[in-house]
Amino acid sequence: MLLFHMAKYSLDLDRAFSALGDPTRRAIVSRLCNGPQSVTELSAPFELALPSLLKHVRVLEESGLVSSEKIGRVRTCRVEPRALEATQAWIDQHIATWNARLDRMQNHIDRMKRET
Repeated sequence: MLLFHMAKYSLDLDRAFSALGDPTRRAIVSRLCNGPQSVTELSAPFELALPSLLKHVRVLEESGLVSSEKIGRVRTCRVEPRALEATQAWIDQHIATWNARLDRMQNHIDRMKRET
């Protein structure tokens, strides 16, 4: 069961980071962090045809970073905080590891300076 959970977590991260690898999709997520927007509202700052923008939205939905709901003729998108939190947790874990390594290196350098 733990292996399945880890594999799913890894797949979710792969999809999220892959989706965020595109600058247009990052910009869409940034805009949605300010609140839900219709696809028409999302498309305003981009020089993209609506079908192209919808492809980006679809990738973000498949990654779990964004969800959308269609009411009548209006599709409204919103960011999914849990997916962003998972990517942030992964990043935080690695930052903590590197900070600990750098702290140990700094301690070693300080110790070497005191000994000389």
